Amino acid sequence: MTPQARAEKSAAVMWENDAASKWLGMRLDAVGPGTATLSFEVQSHHLNGHYICHGGYIFTLADSAFAFACNSYNQLTVAQENQITYLSPGKGGERLTAHAVETAKAGRSGVYDITVTGQDGRKVAVFRGLSRTIKGQHFDEEQT
Repeated sequence: MTPQARAEKSAAVMWENDAASKWLGMRLDAVGPGTATLSFEVQSHHLNGHYICHGGYIFTLADSAFAFACNSYNQLTVAQENQITYLSPGKGGERLTAHAVETAKAGRSGVYDITVTGQDGRKVAVFRGLSRTIKGQHFDEEQT
């Protein structure tokens, strides 16, 4: 199995069970070994009292991209620590995109940087996720 096929199969298994990302209206746009891109359109129910996208939804988008990137090796991997910095507001009606990239992986630990951008390409937020691999796989590779 190629690394790309492994990433795609892992993502398909995860996506099937990811009620939270689907409920938010996310779309899995791309996945590869150590990388993932997800997006969603900011709708009226995502807006806070300032009429901008609530930071919790931006965090969730970045966290979901992080999850798909760090689980792309068919090893169950969870978040150990996450941090986000908001740079500009998400606007109603625009599509926000989170692109996750693995920056380091050693043993059971990984570091992933996620950039959330607006439709016009501006940076909305930067997120760093630290991952920890646990026991288990998304699918049995011997059956594939």
